[in-house]
Amino acid sequence: MARTASAGVSVTEPVVVLGGSSQDRFSWQRYERWLLPHATVLTLELPGYGDADPLPVEYGMDFLADTVRHATETLSLGRVNVFGACFGASIALRFAQRHPDRIARLMLGGTAVEISPEYTAAARRWRRMVDDGLFDAMAQDMVEQFMAPPGRGVVRRRAAVARLMGQRFASLTERELAMDITHHERLLAHPWSRPHPAVTAPVLVFTGEHDTITPPAVGRRVAQGLAARFTTIKDSDHLVQIERDTDLADLMARFFTDQPLEDLPYLNPVEHFASA
Repeated sequence: MARTASAGVSVTEPVVVLGGSSQDRFSWQRYERWLLPHATVLTLELPGYGDADPLPVEYGMDFLADTVRHATETLSLGRVNVFGACFGASIALRFAQRHPDRIARLMLGGTAVEISPEYTAAARRWRRMVDDGLFDAMAQDMVEQFMAPPGRGVVRRRAAVARLMGQRFASLTERELAMDITHHERLLAHPWSRPHPAVTAPVLVFTGEHDTITPPAVGRRVAQGLAARFTTIKDSDHLVQIERDTDLADLMARFFTDQPLEDLPYLNPVEHFASA
């Protein structure tokens, strides 16, 4: 399923948004007001997301990347800009690797080379909590995993975002919860990232400067492997899309229209990595 928004006039290729594991085609709706002056925006609800059919864990990122190709072909979009966040970043990267002729630019947020031991332990713990009916405890645990701990650094809207995410996780329906847990288990069953083939389109990798689930050092490794640019967004953690939404939207618009990214007040210095 898909949500398509268009202002009628575009200055760059359509922007395809692939969100995280708990998100649907409406999760990025507020970004449309900032992106529509530049491009058509397509937010995909892939198999296993939102109102789409559940997707067994045996289906990995290659399958999901091919569903992105199918959607863009069905809508006759031609080449597209692709934005992937967290789980969506893994799908976005695989799409760029498997279908290079379809991609104009690639932007990856909160991504990694591989699943960390900490995330593996958390995903297995969440499965046990669900099986034991400990939904409130699981919601709190998920918030603690996805947000930087207090004292780690300044995070915009930290208290409000923590409350919002706690309510979001605690209010998941049985169906949504099952799909969400399946996404986490999918990441344990399939490679998050593959080094080849190389991505030929321009790539920007970013994360929040205080991200603890996909830390800046990990994102930097991804950027090095892709000969990409890398940066961190100030005063934010893994949930940068909520904490600093106007700034992230501005960064998206700038990157997808080939504008300079240097000296932006919300960014730490942009690093450039060359091909090995």
